[in-house]
Amino acid sequence: MRSVTYSMSVSLDGYIVGPDGDFAWTVPDPEVFRFWIDEIRDVGVHLMGRRLYETMLYWETADQDPWLDAPELEWTALWKPLPKVVFSTTLSAVQGNARLASGGPAEEIERLRAEPGEGDIAIGGATLAAEAAASGLIDEYRTVVYPVLVGGGIPYFPRAERRVDLELAETRTFGSGVVYLRYRVAR
Repeated sequence: MRSVTYSMSVSLDGYIVGPDGDFAWTVPDPEVFRFWIDEIRDVGVHLMGRRLYETMLYWETADQDPWLDAPELEWTALWKPLPKVVFSTTLSAVQGNARLASGGPAEEIERLRAEPGEGDIAIGGATLAAEAAASGLIDEYRTVVYPVLVGGGIPYFPRAERRVDLELAETRTFGSGVVYLRYRVAR
């Protein structure tokens, strides 16, 4: 069965976006960007909310930018064909290899798990991840922790009403002080 992963960049105090909506502190250095390129290779479909979809829309046409370097072109070549499912009540259409979800995250994840396919089912965005977590559908939490305190904003971890035990699966420290933590949900 395909794993469901929730992966985002996060501040040390636990936020994916600061109180002012800023997330410029998550811009990866070349080493972290290479890590993200390698990570996306294992994704079979990416689920996201409207805000993340709109942020990532740049990559749908980025290959037309003459200023992109080789790693950015490599990321674009992997991102563009990747199937994406967008959860939104305000969008009426999406671009690229994306489609609007017809149901909630639990229904979509169960449907994707039942279909033949390879690669992880990746979730991006705290609100969407909170819904999947509430249904017990997340198999792994992957955090790329930046050495910054932003003091509030959108938290990485949803407010849980139940305990979730985790098993450390992998760690990695980058030269910039960024730390990657991968935890499996203990079942």
